Amino acid sequence: MRAAFDALGPWMSDALGPEDTMAQPSAPTAGQRQYRAVFISDLHLGTPGCQAEALLDFLKHHPSDYLYLVGDIVDGWQLRRRWFWPQAHNDVVQKLLRRARKGCRVVFVPGNHDEFARAFVGHSFGGIEVASDTVHTTADGRHLWVTHGDHFDGVIQCAKWLAYLGDNLYEFTLKLNRHLNTLRARMGLPYWSLSAYLKGKVKTALNYVTDFEVAVAAEARRRGHDGVVCGHIHRAEMREIGGTLYCNDGDWVESRTALVEHLDGQLELLQWHPSAGSGTASRIAAEVVA
Repeated sequence: MRAAFDALGPWMSDALGPEDTMAQPSAPTAGQRQYRAVFISDLHLGTPGCQAEALLDFLKHHPSDYLYLVGDIVDGWQLRRRWFWPQAHNDVVQKLLRRARKGCRVVFVPGNHDEFARAFVGHSFGGIEVASDTVHTTADGRHLWVTHGDHFDGVIQCAKWLAYLGDNLYEFTLKLNRHLNTLRARMGLPYWSLSAYLKGKVKTALNYVTDFEVAVAAEARRRGHDGVVCGHIHRAEMREIGGTLYCNDGDWVESRTALVEHLDGQLELLQWHPSAGSGTASRIAAEVVA
């Protein structure tokens, strides 16, 4: 889907945005923490389910030296059916480009929903590198293989029509979820994910997730890496599998999660909770440091 990627051309220019006309501090402002690396995936820009405003708030408060976009950043599947691109989604693209201009190394590893970008592997757009996969070396010397993970999804590889059907059903669930949470908000209740609840109740889905995690970790181990960072299944997780560190950074449709590396190399999974003022991050999982 090269046309969809070409459509992003106007946003890939080096034109200065409003924030670029202001002096940029070399260190984070008060209340911000400096991270060495941030990993995010499954933004699904181009869909109503993308929580773009929350992502912008998260990026604002989490500056880093490296930023990895681990696939499904733009949802080409949905854009091919119906064009949806509000200003907030454009702001996300501009924010990512601005990160690259300000010296952060930004690497984009395409996924199955933005597979059109795989035709541009090896190229750079606005300072954002496009790679089929990559390896990140942590501050403490560990090598983490960074891949979206769709190559380990049997449905994607063997029955793509079923994946398209599942994507439509997933979009319907998200739409229902938005209406449900609007009602919950009026009742003063917190956000609740219907699709996450359904996944947790279906044994087949749980088996699929487990098989996926084991397969990705095994391939990272076969390649000689210490761990893997992936996305694809929209389930944030960090654990050891057969002696290999498995990290899934989750998504920005339901969970609003990201994997971060601290300056000392420690990894941590965060969930962002947006608020009227400034959002807050809660820890989902962190490495146990001896």
